[in-house]
Amino acid sequence: MTGPLVLIEPYANRLGGHHQRTLVALAQARPSSLVIAPHGIATESVRGLREAGARLVTGPAGQAAGVLLVAARLTAGFSAAGQGLFRSRHWTRRLRRLPHQITLIARCLTEASALRSARRLESGADALVILTASEALHGAAALLGGQPHLRFVHEAVTTEDAVVRLLGRLARPGEQQVIAVYPTQAVGDQLAGAFPDLPSVVGGFAVDDGLRLTAAERDGGRAAFDIPADEAAVCLVGGWWPYKDIAVVDAALAYLKEPLHLVVTGSPLDEAVLRRWRDLSDLRVHIVPGPVSEAVLRLMYAAADAALVTRHAGTGKESGLVADAARLGVPLIVSDHDPALTALLHGQPWALMFPAGDPAGLAEALHTVIRQPPPVPGPDVPDLLGMRSAAEQADFLTRTFASLRSKES
Repeated sequence: MTGPLVLIEPYANRLGGHHQRTLVALAQARPSSLVIAPHGIATESVRGLREAGARLVTGPAGQAAGVLLVAARLTAGFSAAGQGLFRSRHWTRRLRRLPHQITLIARCLTEASALRSARRLESGADALVILTASEALHGAAALLGGQPHLRFVHEAVTTEDAVVRLLGRLARPGEQQVIAVYPTQAVGDQLAGAFPDLPSVVGGFAVDDGLRLTAAERDGGRAAFDIPADEAAVCLVGGWWPYKDIAVVDAALAYLKEPLHLVVTGSPLDEAVLRRWRDLSDLRVHIVPGPVSEAVLRLMYAAADAALVTRHAGTGKESGLVADAARLGVPLIVSDHDPALTALLHGQPWALMFPAGDPAGLAEALHTVIRQPPPVPGPDVPDLLGMRSAAEQADFLTRTFASLRSKES
C-alpha cells in the first residue's frame, strides 16, 4: 500500500490547525498524491505539499465540476446574506436556522465539484478522502460527484431541517457509495441516529508527525515571550468557539493567588475578556493574534509548562489541542468533558484533570502547575491516545477505501 491518495480539503485556505497538518503529512506519506483545495490553500501548506511532490489543484477540472463550484459559491453567498439578515434573536428559530441549512447545501455542492475533479484527474488512487466533510447530504455529494469516497465528519454543527432532510432522502442510495469516518465514537453515536444506513468507521483524524519539541525550542519559546525559566506559563490555543468553556477560565483566573504567564492565540477571541485578564495582578497575558503558522504555534507550545483545554461537559469531538500536546510533548490541564478522553488520561502524571465547568477545580490545577510543573509526556503518548503516524493513517484509509470498492463490486 504505497500508491497515491486523492485528498480533498475544502478548508485548506484556512491557516493553522491539525486539518492542514494532517493534509500535508498524508501527502508526504504517499508521494504523487493529488490534493484538491476548492477554495484555495494557505501558503504554508503549499510549501509542504511541494516538498512532498504532491499535485495540487485549486480550481475545478472539467465543465461539470465548474458548474457545481459556481453553484456552491452562489449558494454560500445566499447563506452569508441570510446569516446577516436573520442574526437578531427576534426572528424565529426556524428563520435563524435557514441560512445554515443553505450552508449545508453549499458544502455538498463544493464536495461534489471536488469529487468530479478527482474523477477526471485521478482514477487509480489507493483512496479518495474528503478530509473535512459536511455533516449532512452524504449521499447527495456522492451522486452529484459521481465518485465513491471516504469522508471525515468531525462534528455535527447543524442538523438537517425538513427541506435538507428531503434532499437527503432523495439521495439516500448514494450513501452506499460513501464510508463516513468519525474521529471519535461520541461523534459516531451522535450521527448514527440521523443517518442509520450510512456506512461508517471510527478512526482518529490527527496524526503523529514525530516532531516533538526540542530543548532549544523550549528555550526559544521562553525567550520569545520574555518568560523567565523559573516562572510558570500556560498556553491557551485556538478560537473561542461555543463548545469551549472560556467562562470557566475567566472565573478561575480571578482565583489566582500566585504569578502566572498565560500565552493566548486563536480566532475569534473576546477582547473584553482579554482586557479583564490583563488587569489581574497575578497574571501576565501574552497575546498572539490568530490564526498563526505552524512555526509560531510550536513556539507558543514550547513556552508553556502546560496547555489548557477546557470544554463544556458532553463535548465528544476530537480535540486537536490534545493531539498537539501529545505529538509535541506538552503537559495538559484538561477538563473531564469527554468520558472516553478522561478514561485515557486517567492516572497520567502529565495530564492534570479538573471537573468541567468548575472554576475552583481549574484554579487548583493552575496552582499545581505554578508550584510544580507536570512532567513532559513521553514519545509513547500519541499511541496511547490512538494517534497513528501519517503512514499508518494512509494505510488505514487505503484499507477502508478498498472495502468500499469491494462492496460496490
